[in-house]
Amino acid sequence: MDVLIVGAGPTGLALGIDLARRGVDALVVEKADALFPGSRGKGIQPRTMEVFDDLGVVDAVRAAGGGYPVGMIWQDGRQMGEHQMFDPAEATEDSPYNEPMMVPQWRTQQILAARLAKLGGTVSFGRELTGLTQDAEGVTAHFADGTDLRARYAVAADGGRSAVRRALGIGMTGEPVDPKPMLVADVRLTGLDREHWHLFPPRGEDDGFLAICPLAGTEDFQVAAQFPEGSTVDVSLDGVRKVIAARSHLDADAVTELRWASDFRPRMALADRFRSGRVFLAGDAAHIHSPAGGQGLNTSVQDAYNLGWKLGAVLRGGAPLSLLDTYEEERRPIAADMLGLSKSVHRGETRRGEATRQLGLGYRDSSLTEETCATPGAVRAGDRAPDGLLDGVRLFDAFRGPHWTLVAVGTEAPGGLPEAVRVVRGEAQASYGAGLFLVRPDGYVGWAGDQAAGLTGYLDRFGLR
Repeated sequence: MDVLIVGAGPTGLALGIDLARRGVDALVVEKADALFPGSRGKGIQPRTMEVFDDLGVVDAVRAAGGGYPVGMIWQDGRQMGEHQMFDPAEATEDSPYNEPMMVPQWRTQQILAARLAKLGGTVSFGRELTGLTQDAEGVTAHFADGTDLRARYAVAADGGRSAVRRALGIGMTGEPVDPKPMLVADVRLTGLDREHWHLFPPRGEDDGFLAICPLAGTEDFQVAAQFPEGSTVDVSLDGVRKVIAARSHLDADAVTELRWASDFRPRMALADRFRSGRVFLAGDAAHIHSPAGGQGLNTSVQDAYNLGWKLGAVLRGGAPLSLLDTYEEERRPIAADMLGLSKSVHRGETRRGEATRQLGLGYRDSSLTEETCATPGAVRAGDRAPDGLLDGVRLFDAFRGPHWTLVAVGTEAPGGLPEAVRVVRGEAQASYGAGLFLVRPDGYVGWAGDQAAGLTGYLDRFGLR
């Protein structure tokens, strides 16, 4: 086996899909007996929608979810006014998915798991990891049922309490975001419309807020409630009914069904390292976010997207092992920035808007980035490669797949490029200006230049000849 992925959350499933389409022999193992049942990470940001476009699941995700509703503020049973939860943004030619989508996490995982199965991938449930050892040739995972699995590489995608991270002895540095405990639950209820995200502000110092959000594509509502510091949170049906009855105009019996519930203390933490030898940390195993702003799941999926093409290039494409060093180099600073953003949104210092969409993130400072234009334009090496039309070709259609793409705008494209590089040519493109832009398999510009000098040498770095 090439890669063992521990954890069948969005991170592990997205990585499994990316590796499967590259012909990498990978297995996803999951401690639980089934996929996660709750709505927890319900926000899919625009950049993650672009990733899902490339992975072949964007249509299913759009069909399964919907946009975010406007907030409705309640007081003493009266509607007091609407509240825009997100700064609005219209889709544009270069950013077709410019608004976040709401999809319950359980549904996102179902979609990813179905895509993985279609590509021939496998999820093995009921596999609890108890230990992990590694040597110069590979990794051996030990499981509670007494079995072992051997792989060339392993990826910890097993959440904030990662057993893999603990086995590796990698610490996490963090802090509480808010000392007040939270309840999050999926319920069926009556008495509220599904056109609004219903907000019930605290009634006093000893109370906390209550928010009840209709979950797009389902009959469920997600309940989020904050409690005073030191409180014990009751996650039973009776407990959820009591908090809704106490903080809203609804009666307790308006809650007809409890489908899933959890309690947590909002915190942020970052793993001290994202790699130990042949083992990589991704998703919540590497960084833990406050849920505010919807950055956790999205940053996690993009970890997988960054790591997937690099593992594929090393295992199947002849790239040097040093390419794997750039995973931590590129993703850890991004994760650190997103942790700060999540904290700021949680504390009301930053609105949900341009920053939370993650379209502006990039890798200009990466060792994989080469900018050779004499006068760089709006799109530079290291930036996200925008969508748009070039000579009638939609660029995201050209990018889709495990290959590299050379975008040649008003400049002659060189001949003799490797088969792994697809070329798209045209005389004018509004977003890119003029020049040559080599787009990595994960949709970021790796190399940019006014002419082809230096392009072949750059491709040689990845074993592309």
